[in-house]
Amino acid sequence: MLRPMTEIGTRDAGPNDIAAITRIYAEAVIHGTASFELEPPDEAEMLRRFQALLAGGYPYLVAESAGALAGYAYAGPYRARPAYRWTVEDSIYIAPEFHRRGIGRLLLTRLIEEAERRGFRQIIAVIGDSAQTASVALHAAAGFTMVGTLRSVGFKHGRWLDTPLMQLALGEGDTAPP
Repeated sequence: MLRPMTEIGTRDAGPNDIAAITRIYAEAVIHGTASFELEPPDEAEMLRRFQALLAGGYPYLVAESAGALAGYAYAGPYRARPAYRWTVEDSIYIAPEFHRRGIGRLLLTRLIEEAERRGFRQIIAVIGDSAQTASVALHAAAGFTMVGTLRSVGFKHGRWLDTPLMQLALGEGDTAPP
């Protein structure tokens, strides 16, 4: 018998979400290839990263289902140099027990809206590993286009990993100055 799907909502992340965010990210670091980190950061480091993103005016969101944190997403600086100020990179992580339930789509849709509302002009998806076909499909469904693949730029879990790059223009994109 199929169980009804619990309603899933998104909201701005807060400091009280850091423990759950840290657990979700640790799972991705240890078992996956979405992140090229090799050791998961602790809660203090995840809180520092969260606070730095908020201080920079970047959106940071969570998805909840029946009171459980199902996933999170944020946009952060694409690169540090000033000319990149209007371009952000997105990151989306979903708890394993919530995969394939549309949570990534919900988070990405809202993240795009929030980044555009804040005046950003481009959003880049730097996808860890060409085998992340679900992430590539998610971004393509949201309107991102594939702009290239960096071949064998990471080594994790005993193998070389590619990094597909996808891009989406926000607002006026590059048709006008910011």
